[in-house]
Amino acid sequence: MTLILGRKQGMTHVFREDGTLIGVTVVVAGPCTVTQVRTNERDGYDAVQLGYSDSTEKRVTKPLRGHFAKVGCAPKRFLREERLAAPSKLEAGATISVAVFNAGDLVDVIGTTKGRGFAGTIKRHGFQRGPETHGSMNVRQPGSIASKRIGKVPPGKRMSGHFGHARNTTKNLEIVRVDAERNLLFLRGAVPGPNGGYVQVQTAKTGVKKVVPAAPSGKDKAAKKDRK
Repeated sequence: MTLILGRKQGMTHVFREDGTLIGVTVVVAGPCTVTQVRTNERDGYDAVQLGYSDSTEKRVTKPLRGHFAKVGCAPKRFLREERLAAPSKLEAGATISVAVFNAGDLVDVIGTTKGRGFAGTIKRHGFQRGPETHGSMNVRQPGSIASKRIGKVPPGKRMSGHFGHARNTTKNLEIVRVDAERNLLFLRGAVPGPNGGYVQVQTAKTGVKKVVPAAPSGKDKAAKKDRK
């Protein structure tokens, strides 16, 4: 498992060598500092904790100040830990950069989705609205919510409520380009969260590349028109 932390910068597009235009998300990843190494003998499991983005001491609690001072690094804003199947070869204080990834690798990206506040059932769950004519009083209302059989609202009923600002994982994104000089990862597709949001990029667990159908060319469109 390869893990690195970073921040989403936004989306753009790049050209492949064959001239194909694809949309990518740019992530500023690393350099990350190994702030702790957990071992099975001491902690009961093997893991590595990474820290990203320097902060000031006054913005960090006293226990965390001691935690970072023990490693000898500046306080970090973003901490994440990844469990490992075997003991790690890294030591506390080591640095991880985007050089651990290569173009063509598949990764899973974990982020926090945009918060949308209190939302209705149409925006939150994709419900359809009712008719707006002939005196309809149910345009964007959810409709019946209770059950006559049990006499109460059943658990898990999809209703209005808080939408967004939740942990989300996008799986099997392809790394199109790695810019080690500027600490940039170009990931094909969209990444959860707003621009500037913290993300966690790790090696894909399933490793199944998504098959995206190619856009029809001008010859294909002409041939289809001739058949009609």
